[in-house]
Amino acid sequence: MDPMADALLGGATPGELTKIPLPKEYPASYLRVEDTEMFTGMDDKDVRKSLRVGMVPMPELAPDEVVVAVMASSINYNTVWSATFEPLPTFGFLKRFGRTSAFAARHDQPFHVLGSDGAGVVVAVGAGVRRWRVGDHVVISPIQADDQEPATHDDGMLGAEQRVWGFETNFGGLAHYTLARASQLAAKPAHLSWEEAACVTLCAGTVYRMLVSPRGARMKQGDVVLIWGAAGGLGAYAVQMVKNGGGIPVGVVGSESKAEVLRSLGCDVVINRNEIGMTDDVEITPEQTITLGKRLGKAVRTAVGEDPHIVMDYVGKATFGISVFVARRGGAVVTCGSSTGYQHYYDNRYLWMHLKRIIGSHGANLQEVRECVRLFDLGQVVPTLSTVYPLDEVAEATRLVQTNAHIGKVGVLCMAPEPGMGVTDPARRAELGADRLNPLRGPVDATPTPSTPA
Repeated sequence: MDPMADALLGGATPGELTKIPLPKEYPASYLRVEDTEMFTGMDDKDVRKSLRVGMVPMPELAPDEVVVAVMASSINYNTVWSATFEPLPTFGFLKRFGRTSAFAARHDQPFHVLGSDGAGVVVAVGAGVRRWRVGDHVVISPIQADDQEPATHDDGMLGAEQRVWGFETNFGGLAHYTLARASQLAAKPAHLSWEEAACVTLCAGTVYRMLVSPRGARMKQGDVVLIWGAAGGLGAYAVQMVKNGGGIPVGVVGSESKAEVLRSLGCDVVINRNEIGMTDDVEITPEQTITLGKRLGKAVRTAVGEDPHIVMDYVGKATFGISVFVARRGGAVVTCGSSTGYQHYYDNRYLWMHLKRIIGSHGANLQEVRECVRLFDLGQVVPTLSTVYPLDEVAEATRLVQTNAHIGKVGVLCMAPEPGMGVTDPARRAELGADRLNPLRGPVDATPTPSTPA
């Protein structure tokens, strides 16, 4: 029994919530330190074997932190990395973090609660928290920045002690409760349900920094933007932001079904990589990158008449050499990850002689996250949620992402017992159109009910 959860789902007021103690333990998705070698020698590191759901202890609250009752979360590729213990077991991150301060030591545990997305209700605030109150509906940025580092005051992503919550920290969002710094919070868009809002901050925030922010590729109107993996969590947001910003999105996908998804999002040009010889059963060698780059470049020019100004690449080893080749003279390749491998090959002649740029991008600072969330408030960008799993089935949800069998974002209901809860501005939702808010999922009936937290 959890009186706090009962109160939240029963519509308790903020004043009533402040009088209810937090539970001593709560349900969460976690890894165990003793399992870190379980996949040694295996080709298929199936995350369903390592991910567990069970009770974990409630951590102590630091002065600059909040406890959020997580109504919904979502799966990101860093949960796949964590659950396969690659490229390194994340318990090493927790141990190093634990040495930095007395409060950080709480994170060094033999279990690791995962999850870097979340939407929910603030249920406890530390003594130093000024801008948030119990009862506030929030989304959680995945970035924890250290405000005592000078570089952080230039850009929250530049500090050496910046960490990804739920990946490089413990007590993440795939749980009934999570521990977050007050500097990670943004107000939840009131017209979105919990699960819609929970799939926003990591992927959409990352794309905003990559393409729109002055610290990224600085996309402008009319730019041709090539997007690898355009039907995935990052890619589907990139398509929207390019369209919204007056650019021309060119999406690359691996199947005709995913191509249809992109067309439904309004992607101007969709290229099936199989048609240029990039099939799943072919390992791309350095020698092939130029051949494949020429084929891809021809396909782009045939469709839009010119080469890409920007190439957005988070696939990594399999695509990066092609990305450098196919970007136009003076163009840019912006990268935020390497899901197929970190060691990239590219022919440097096509970089230096054609005056191209490679831009490394990671997460988003809090201002970028809030600017991104504002686009959702305005209805200019919409969630890319495609399917929702209960917390008990988080391993299946993560396996879907691990095998690239998903489109858009895969949501996870945590404390919320059913989809569609959490909408507190139904008029705005009706104005924007509930169907339009779920382009990858279909119509969803999300209206306030007596069980929706107020």
